[in-house]
Amino acid sequence: MAKNSLGTLLARVGLDWFILALLAMIGLAKLWPGPGIQEGPFSLSSLANYGVSMIFFFYGLRLNFDQLRAGLRNYRLHLVIHVTTFIVFPAVVLTARSLLMTPDTELLWLGIFYVAALPSTVSSSVVMVSIAGGNIPAAIFNASISSLIGVFITPVWMSFLLTSTTGQYDLAGVIWKLTLQVIVPVILGLLLNRRLGWFAERNKFYLRYFDQFTILLIVYTAFCESFSLNLFANYSVSDLLWLAALLLGLFFLIFGLITLLSKSLNFSREDRITALFCGSKKSLVQGSVMANVLFPGNIAGVALLPIMMYHALQLIVASIIAQAMAHRKRQESNPV
Repeated sequence: MAKNSLGTLLARVGLDWFILALLAMIGLAKLWPGPGIQEGPFSLSSLANYGVSMIFFFYGLRLNFDQLRAGLRNYRLHLVIHVTTFIVFPAVVLTARSLLMTPDTELLWLGIFYVAALPSTVSSSVVMVSIAGGNIPAAIFNASISSLIGVFITPVWMSFLLTSTTGQYDLAGVIWKLTLQVIVPVILGLLLNRRLGWFAERNKFYLRYFDQFTILLIVYTAFCESFSLNLFANYSVSDLLWLAALLLGLFFLIFGLITLLSKSLNFSREDRITALFCGSKKSLVQGSVMANVLFPGNIAGVALLPIMMYHALQLIVASIIAQAMAHRKRQESNPV
C-alpha cells in the first residue's frame, strides 16, 4: 500500500522511473565508462543512432496528412508557440549569457543555450494539455511541426556559439546528417501511415519504452565520453544548484510571457493552455539526438546536462500547473 502511495505521489509531481533511470545512467557512466566509448558498427553509440532513426520512423507512422491539414487553421496560436520556442527562448538566454557567463561556466552556458534552441517536446506537451483541458489537436499539430522545424533551426542557432567554442562547425553537414537521421524516417513513416499506422497506434505503449531506452543509451554514451576526459571535475554541487535555479527561472519567465501574450491576443482558455505547455517545453528526445551530431564527443555529456535537468524540472512544474488548471476548471463547472 505504501509503495503504491509513493508511486502515485511521484507521478503527480512529474517524477517517474525514467527520470531516475537518467540519473542511474550518469552514475553508471561514471563507474563504468568503457563500453560507452568503444567505436564500431555494433558499438553502443552506433546502436543508439540506429534507435534514433527507428524512433522517428514510428513517430511518422503515427502521423497522418489529415491531422496536419486540420492543424494549419489556427495560425495565431501556431505563431505564438513557434516564435516563443525558436526566437524568444534563445534571445532570452543570449541576453542572460552576456551578463552572467564566466570562463568557468562557458560549457554550461553552451548547454543552456542548447536547451533554448531546441524544439518543443511532443508526448509530454500533449499529455499536459490534455490534463489541463486545452486544445489537444492543436497541441499534437504544434508539437509535431516543432520537431521537424527544429532539425533546421536548432543547428543554425547553435552555429553562432559552437564556431567560437570549438573552432569549427559544418552547418550544412549537420543539417544533412539530421535530415537523414530524423526527417527521412519521419517522411517514410508518414507515407506508410495508411497501411501501417494501426501498428504504431496499437503498440504506442511499447514504442514509448523503446524511445526511452534509446535516450538512456544516448545519455550513457555521451556521459561516458565526458567522464573519461574528466570534464566535470571543475563543477561543484553549488554549480549544479545554480544551473537548476537558472533553468527553473527560465521556464517561469517563458511561461509568464506566453500568459501575457495569450491574454493580449484574446485566446480562448483551451488555446491559452496549449500555447503555455507547447511553448514552454523542450524536447529531450531531440536534444539527445542532435547532441550526437552537433557536439564533439568530448563535450556532449556537459552539453546534455542542462536539457536533462530542464526535462525533469519541466515535467514536475508543468504537471503541478496542469493539475491545478484541471482542478480550477472542475470547480468552475461545478460551483458549490
